[in-house]
Amino acid sequence: MTVAATGNETAARRVLVTGGARGLGRAVAMALAASGHDVVFTYNSSSSNAEATLQELRTAYPDNRFEARPVDLSDRGAIDAFVTELDDEAAFYGLVHNAGMTYDSLAAIMDQDRAEAAMQVNFWSLTRLASGVVRRMTRARNGRIVMIGSVIALRGSVGNAAYAASKSALLGYMRTLALETAKRGVTVNYVAPGFIDTDMLAPYADYREHMESQIPIGRFAAAGEIAGVVDFLMSPAAGYITGAVVPVDGGLTAAIPVHR
Repeated sequence: MTVAATGNETAARRVLVTGGARGLGRAVAMALAASGHDVVFTYNSSSSNAEATLQELRTAYPDNRFEARPVDLSDRGAIDAFVTELDDEAAFYGLVHNAGMTYDSLAAIMDQDRAEAAMQVNFWSLTRLASGVVRRMTRARNGRIVMIGSVIALRGSVGNAAYAASKSALLGYMRTLALETAKRGVTVNYVAPGFIDTDMLAPYADYREHMESQIPIGRFAAAGEIAGVVDFLMSPAAGYITGAVVPVDGGLTAAIPVHR
């Protein structure tokens, strides 16, 4: 499904959001649209959510242009085909890599195939997408890239070795790409959310009260609270911020985990 709203497209305001049909990605798309950006978002299997998000964007912001693109980020060939399509379109001002895959396992007994699948979606898909958009950003000397990472990349967490490794790889890549593009007008930053109140955490519902008790602020984040930070990093006011890690975690990374 590829659907677009009517309206005048301004290439300098065009932003690509991966995994934008629901959850945090949807909140990011809505926040960027509210700031005047045209948004293209990808989705994989959630076509009904994609259509609903698209309709909501079109209704709320009729002067903007929106598209939903089906892309399986676990499929290298599908990503290559998508990037080739983008070569024939208007350049992007921004890229937000939000799509992610979880895989829980103790470090010593990880299944390599499942761990590699998580690495493909969380990390390698971003590197391919970035290679497809960053050259045109640097030629325009104007661009923003935001990677949605995790506090798991900053602190150890039992059972999250594969996920943490993929988000840590994203962090290392971000810092290098930020250095390589800084003088060409492109900023690259890493947002590290803690626990967000989305469907991804639904399997942990039985543990929610205990988990929230360990967060200094005492609750999970709303998706809009993360999206607001992403929106700021896309704004002109954030033009001097690059190579930064921004924890949005209710104080988790500021806390000593053992208390009296």
